[in-house]
Amino acid sequence: MTELTGMDPTGRFTGMAEVYDRNRPNYPAAALDHLATHCALGPAAVVVDVGCGTGISTRQFAQQGWQLIGVEPNADMRRQAEQLSAPAANPSYRAGQAEATGLPDGTADLVLAAQAFHWFEPVATLREFHRILKPTGWVALLWNERDEADPCTAAYGQVVRSTSDAARIETTRHRSGDALLECADFQKAERVWFSHEQTLDEAGLIGRALSVSYAPRQADEIERHKARLREVFARFQQGGAVVLRYRTLLVLGQRKATP
Repeated sequence: MTELTGMDPTGRFTGMAEVYDRNRPNYPAAALDHLATHCALGPAAVVVDVGCGTGISTRQFAQQGWQLIGVEPNADMRRQAEQLSAPAANPSYRAGQAEATGLPDGTADLVLAAQAFHWFEPVATLREFHRILKPTGWVALLWNERDEADPCTAAYGQVVRSTSDAARIETTRHRSGDALLECADFQKAERVWFSHEQTLDEAGLIGRALSVSYAPRQADEIERHKARLREVFARFQQGGAVVLRYRTLLVLGQRKATP
């Protein structure tokens, strides 16, 4: 079982869809280029984005010309994704769990989990990913992790880590991709890192911090949190904006044939 079992991963983001979608970063173009080449994803490729949230990654991957299916259990997040994608048929969205997507066998050329796999039960999820992949399909797990070698990002990180559950969730997230690297159902597994960044005004920096699942929820705690973030912004802003730096982790594995 995942260490986050019992933390209600589906419900934790209820009511946060708008602030989440407005303030979360996308993913580096170099990561998508690597996937296209390494996984031989042609223009007809089908990508299933599991735990797609508000569709940030789903929309970005669809811009490559691939057919995207977003799977998301939280109705608020999925509704936001559908509204932002309408009336386009690509991406399409459906309710489903990582461990039980409801998709037919052999649907996908690539199964993607962007900023989400740490919430899933890894053994059951990888079994499901193996089932819905085509015979030579791939799994891609993506995370934007703060690059705290950068002083502004480190100061921001100090604020967001001060909240309840932060250490537990971040520690588990950092190592959850190991499940794919160690899974006997996949081969050619690897970790690849990319540089990424996000430029934010003061409202964006505050919104970015409040979009995480472990952000404070009580009014007085929120105000204290905002005050600390305003201090970070005032210290590092240039021209009314700050830049958060990320190291984006991509963990890849190719499906093995069923014995």
